[in-house]
Amino acid sequence: MAGFRIGVVGASGAVGRRMVSILEERGFPTESIRLFASQRSAGSAILFKGKPIIVELLHPGSFTPDIDILLFSAGASVSRQYAPLAAQLGIFVIDNSSCWRMEKDIPLVVPEVNPHVLAPEKKIIANPNCSTIQMVCVLYPIHKRVRIKRVIVSTYQSVSGAGQKAIWELEKQTKSLTEKGTIDPPVVFPHQIAFNLIPQIDTFLDNGYTKEEMKMVNETRKIMEDYSLQITATCVRVPVFISHSESVTIELSDELSPQEAASLLESTPGVRVIDQPKESRYPLPVNVAGKDEVFVGRIRKDLSFEHGLSFWIVADNLRKGAALNAVQIAELLVEKQFVSRDRI
Repeated sequence: MAGFRIGVVGASGAVGRRMVSILEERGFPTESIRLFASQRSAGSAILFKGKPIIVELLHPGSFTPDIDILLFSAGASVSRQYAPLAAQLGIFVIDNSSCWRMEKDIPLVVPEVNPHVLAPEKKIIANPNCSTIQMVCVLYPIHKRVRIKRVIVSTYQSVSGAGQKAIWELEKQTKSLTEKGTIDPPVVFPHQIAFNLIPQIDTFLDNGYTKEEMKMVNETRKIMEDYSLQITATCVRVPVFISHSESVTIELSDELSPQEAASLLESTPGVRVIDQPKESRYPLPVNVAGKDEVFVGRIRKDLSFEHGLSFWIVADNLRKGAALNAVQIAELLVEKQFVSRDRI
């Protein structure tokens, strides 16, 4: 297979670096790779297949038609400005920001769930929110078997979801508290994160929910193509470096036993079941970090609904929750032969 010409925007960030490494790990057919970032990182080098690739400064003239696929790991404002410039050149853009997710004609894709929404003419593709991705990977096979009526989810999200500066803030606060008993005023988060929980991710909306919580509601409905789903979410930041965890309860339209659900999920690509509670075996963030799968355990009958299940979901938010999902979308574009080398 001929290689493809890849670009990564925001290549120096936590997710961008993982995009580069995952392309290499998975043997993505790459003829060439170009890396873009802001002035702060331009001129630095990132290794790809043992060779240092110099990071280029991102500017409006950065992209050329000979790029086939661009993986975007920058903020929504950057994506709003630059993604259309690339799409106009016929380049596929797989964007990890929230910019395009709820646009009607933009595919919002989890490859294990809705690969059919990709189309050759839809050049901008949205990568969902990290917490949404791991949840729908578990919900979708159940929803296909027995329709889900209601979802109640509480998330326990690691600091890496807020970027590298958030990781540094947790490291600094933990060290300061253990050595001196005090911390400097927080910068990234509204409160101390070390040895604490913060029931706020992103800003609050008029309905009392945060933007992060409403992302889970709206994105789940779009991905699963069921706008009748009743969903409520509470998103909490926890002092964990990598991996998001979720406590999920679903109300089903008919009975599905925990054993049937576990068997179904065990046969689902990209999902791993670890569920031996009497042996204290269930997914843990520390064990899931660095893994590609979505892990699920604590599968049990819910006591508050006639047809209900509860379970615990954990995934590496930087991999399946972001970089890996984007690379999997790129792989689909190649598999479906949407990427053409004949357009220039």
